Amino acid sequence: MKTWSYSDYRIQEGLKPEAQYFQYFYAVFEGDKKICSYCVWIDDNALSKFDPSRNVELIADSHKEEWGDWVKGNLDRKDFRNLVLKYAQEGKEVIDLNEKKERISPE
Repeated sequence: MKTWSYSDYRIQEGLKPEAQYFQYFYAVFEGDKKICSYCVWIDDNALSKFDPSRNVELIADSHKEEWGDWVKGNLDRKDFRNLVLKYAQEGKEVIDLNEKKERISPE
């Protein structure tokens, strides 16, 4: 897990260990209080778009900066919803986990 700071926030990021699907998390803290989470999910059928070998470590390393900019943009807008940036074969979408009544997964 990597920790970095942005503005007044502390962000912990990393691949979810032993996840069934590609899940990269950003936990955002203000002081010691966790205020939100941002996640990147990639459907199995979309992994090869990022890397033909479907190497999750390589995918995470090569896209961390782009996803970090997404996190910074949300923080700049004071958007503290728990959000998922989901990539599927059809494209990408942002999901607000606070609005979902049922439990959702990457697939």
